[in-house]
Amino acid sequence: MSTHPSRRSFLGHAAAGFSTLALSRLAQAQATTEPPPRPLQVEHAVAEPVSLEVNARPIPNFEPRDRSRTRFGSLDYRSGLVLTSSYRGFGGLSGIRLDAKGERFLAISDQGGWFTGRIRYSGGKMAGLDDVEAAPLLGAEGRPITEKRMWWDSESLTRDGNLVYVGLERVNQILRYDFAKGGIRARGEPIAVPPGVRKLPHNKGLEALVLVPKGQPLAGSLIAFSERGLDADGNLVAFLIGGPTPGQFSVRRTEKFDISDAVLLPSGELLILERKFSWFTGVDIRIRSIPLKSIAPGAVVDGPALFKADLGQEIDNMEGIDAHVTPEGETVLTLVSDDNFSMLQRTLLLQFTLVE
Repeated sequence: MSTHPSRRSFLGHAAAGFSTLALSRLAQAQATTEPPPRPLQVEHAVAEPVSLEVNARPIPNFEPRDRSRTRFGSLDYRSGLVLTSSYRGFGGLSGIRLDAKGERFLAISDQGGWFTGRIRYSGGKMAGLDDVEAAPLLGAEGRPITEKRMWWDSESLTRDGNLVYVGLERVNQILRYDFAKGGIRARGEPIAVPPGVRKLPHNKGLEALVLVPKGQPLAGSLIAFSERGLDADGNLVAFLIGGPTPGQFSVRRTEKFDISDAVLLPSGELLILERKFSWFTGVDIRIRSIPLKSIAPGAVVDGPALFKADLGQEIDNMEGIDAHVTPEGETVLTLVSDDNFSMLQRTLLLQFTLVE
């Protein structure tokens, strides 16, 4: 029997609960006014560095209604895991970056936490997570960023060697971490951002970061995408920070999708992970491909959808995407979901091969 209708209905009834929970967390953050040292303002914040065990249940089929199907648009399903942990701070994963082998990972939660570890494979399929550690994101003062009012919504992540950049949505700031100075215990320094970044919507602001490496157009630029900051034509606002041509551009918005994350492939393709929510149909996601060379100040960029999925497939609130290339030359995309620390949602880790 298909679980498709029931999952949609379940999410619809749960949505009101998610909103209530979010408002509760916001009120909690606003109400904390004690002088330092203050208690953490966020319910599921990582309080201190800790090792933890993460359990993984395999997802053998991405399409429960047709278990023989593996091809979805331009992607071929490889494997997936449902991740759980007894550690209270595990969840809310909103960004992930992998090493060149697709094994070691760095992830962030949207409540100010780092997560690191290693993906264990068996026969090319993900089998579990090992050596998982968590730590709080620290500010310039060496204290958890969650101690600052509204600084807990860490939504975007990108990496350039030892330099790691994290975008904070509610305050629309970007922190730079030098992992050569302590790894996940390094201190984050705010970087200068264009005035337009600070004007993004309170809860639809910075949602994706991409650092353009050497050898690519716009090398040295930090590309910052808003979730749903809109220009005068209703398109999604994004920024080129630093690099040869800093400025603002837009991503054409279609079908009411918002941006969740982005990753740059060695080929120069920029893949944008998008999602939308409807009270009637639940969650939909898609991945669009945009040529990096089309991005310039003042441009409105667009590209085809490579992949679409809804609650008929094994998805949840997918918020993070990264890519690596296997020794066989296959480009593998890894997606992670934000469970909002809710019993009604799941933390999923999915992998696909890009076949076109």
